[in-house]
Amino acid sequence: MTETLYFAVELDGFDETPALLKQNAAAAERAGFTLVTFGDSLVSSRERLDAGTRAAFVASTTSTLGLAPTVHTLTTEPFFLATQLASVDHASHGRGAWVVGVDNSADTHAAVGSEVRSETTAEVRDVIDVAGRLWDSWEDDAVVGAAESGRYLDPARVHHVRFEGEFFDVVGPLITPRPPQGQVVVIGDADLGVTDLLDVALVRGDGIGEQADTARRDGAALVFADIDHLSKAEALAGVVDGVRLHLGGAALKELAVPAHLIRRPTPGLSLRENLGLPRPVSRYAAAAHE
Repeated sequence: MTETLYFAVELDGFDETPALLKQNAAAAERAGFTLVTFGDSLVSSRERLDAGTRAAFVASTTSTLGLAPTVHTLTTEPFFLATQLASVDHASHGRGAWVVGVDNSADTHAAVGSEVRSETTAEVRDVIDVAGRLWDSWEDDAVVGAAESGRYLDPARVHHVRFEGEFFDVVGPLITPRPPQGQVVVIGDADLGVTDLLDVALVRGDGIGEQADTARRDGAALVFADIDHLSKAEALAGVVDGVRLHLGGAALKELAVPAHLIRRPTPGLSLRENLGLPRPVSRYAAAAHE
């Protein structure tokens, strides 16, 4: 592991005007951050736009910054979830990510007419699984765009996922072409029980080194530590791959990350490329060529 870190910052969006959101995203990009995450909840006493809308809003005003809205798995239809996140990846030209949300509170379920779950891990796994299947449902070269023949796509390269599970069924395919990254970068807490399905596992609190080792053994490609002050980052270099700061927009404006510590994204690369993650081949394309 190198001694530099990827930097991320949480923009919770509370009482944030569109102008302030753009300013905060621009500040994170100037500071050399690799990505921003956007917090979300269905029920709140404070005003904010939903995370997906906020991510899409700054897609056209940023160029290197990864955009990771929180989308909740228990209260969002999986097909809509996958479509929304694919759209963010298209809007940002390959900088989309997803923070896996698992809000299981009574107030949140009441807002959408669902019920509190006694156990969430299996359902969250299914949502992540079917989202990946849907992103793969269009092969990379499915869009033909041949005006002379009047063909927009090759139907043989668009696949039904036909997912049948305990909690929901999804036939598919997705209604948008495959995301530019192939698969949107998936981020989630290491304690959700789905670490093997995550690209980035989040750890926090005491024993971060031990937690990071466990997350890697469980299959996470990268591990980020949640911290509340920049001064804590230096000690984590070589322990985790990155840090996610929880600062608030006002603090972000004055933030100066030490140049020797930050791993800046390279312009023109996708978020996956900047994180050193491979671009996966569509599982349906791979099966067709076996």
